[in-house]
Amino acid sequence: MDFINQLKVKISDGLATTSISAGSRYFLTTVCLLLALTGAIGFIWDNEPGLFDVEEITATMTNDLGVNTVVGSTTVATTIALAETLMGKPGGYLTNDIMPPGIWMDNLPNWEFGVLVQIRDVSRILRNSFSRSQSQSTEDPNLVTAENQFYFDNNNWMLPATEAEYGKGIAALNKYLTRLGNSEYQSAQFYSRADNLRAWLSEVETRLGSLSQRLSTSVGKRQLDITLAGDTAAHQSTKSGSEIQLKTPWNELDDIFYEARGTTWALIHLLRAVEIDFRDVLLKKNALISLQQIIRELEPTQDTLFSPLILNGDGLGMVANHSLIIGSHISRANAAIIDLRRLLQEG
Repeated sequence: MDFINQLKVKISDGLATTSISAGSRYFLTTVCLLLALTGAIGFIWDNEPGLFDVEEITATMTNDLGVNTVVGSTTVATTIALAETLMGKPGGYLTNDIMPPGIWMDNLPNWEFGVLVQIRDVSRILRNSFSRSQSQSTEDPNLVTAENQFYFDNNNWMLPATEAEYGKGIAALNKYLTRLGNSEYQSAQFYSRADNLRAWLSEVETRLGSLSQRLSTSVGKRQLDITLAGDTAAHQSTKSGSEIQLKTPWNELDDIFYEARGTTWALIHLLRAVEIDFRDVLLKKNALISLQQIIRELEPTQDTLFSPLILNGDGLGMVANHSLIIGSHISRANAAIIDLRRLLQEG
């Protein structure tokens, strides 16, 4: 009898073990399937939007709003399209995601930040320069709202969410575009002048100069301190060494690369819009071809990246350095912008 009881116990223990093993396999299978599905979604989302036609998008927007296309419409419509693309691309806005796969992704969020910086810059210029005839003129209320909204924290998940605040900025720009194309609202203006264009190009020059430096330090370089060069009376708050060693940390290489891709993607569209809205000014200064060359210099930064990793080879080594390649295009574009600003001032 004891033998039979012991046999029953062993059989019941074996069944329990089998049951647990089957449950564990089911759980692991479910987890693996979820991870595979999440990875597939992340792969689909991890694609940068392509370039769009600024004239076509302007015509569509003004037709939908029932207004005319006037001077300034292309720049404003392009800014709206950049912001809408930021919010409406596959996966939506990813920077503030707290759930997979968005929280695991860093390439697209850095791309988003590059685009966002350009939207912020052009919103500020729209408010302070493009829409005002002189320094003492009144700011446009819609542009005040737009600038403030786009400067909201780009990483806020809720209360309020970043997407909601940027949506208000897009709505404000749409109101300005509506008033701009309606002759009944004469308070909404866009002044296509050489000094206004120079003000925006100055912002672009600063952004590209910084990006070029950050990209070039991917391989490390020694740099002399020239911060006070050219002014014997100049001072700085704290002393620095005569020579600085600059090197981008390996884990930030792809972050800077994709931020540069986002910046140049947005700039190509804005420069094409400016080419239309400031065409007469550029023709008068014989500077249209200079602007077109800047766009040409930036277009290769959007070439398809076939490598699964951002490579960081030495300058003349066997392996490519993607940061230096995109940095060279940005440097040439930045030099051309400096020449264009000088031409607009003196031409």
